[in-house]
Amino acid sequence: MSHVKPDIRRLAAERILLLDGAMGTMIQQEGLEEADFRGEMFRDHPFALKGDSDLLCLTRPDVIARIHRAYLDAGADIIETNTFNATRVSQAEYGLEALAYELNVEAHVWRAVADEYTAKTPHKPRYVAGAMGPTNRSASLSPDVNDPGAQRHLRRTQRGLRRTGARPARRRR
Repeated sequence: MSHVKPDIRRLAAERILLLDGAMGTMIQQEGLEEADFRGEMFRDHPFALKGDSDLLCLTRPDVIARIHRAYLDAGADIIETNTFNATRVSQAEYGLEALAYELNVEAHVWRAVADEYTAKTPHKPRYVAGAMGPTNRSASLSPDVNDPGAQRHLRRTQRGLRRTGARPARRRR
């Protein structure tokens, strides 16, 4: 028999759920260098990559998993994917816009970390929230007011996160 997690909305009505903390601060405390961001995969990439924290899900997933585990050990119920800037617009700064979708799909790793903790303590299920931050550039006006450029990139990001099992919260009207 498989364990089915309680609906997060029901749990939130029963108690305060704790969200993990500042991922960027924790990554900075790791003292990572350019080589950590590059890994073997991007050893010869022509752009500097230090600072592209989203890339660490491919080059140093061990670091991101360790940070997530620290938050779960501290009592977090929900961890966020390390995908705040995993959009084509933001990744273009590093010449990696083609990887935006893959960075979001790689978020499945964090689902496994949350499931690992849920398996240890089934009475306290853990969840993963897909992080979609603003881009690192101002949105420009689009000639088509029904489809602004940034919206296209965010939809692509959302599709990648959905492949990991993440689902958007339903808005109440």
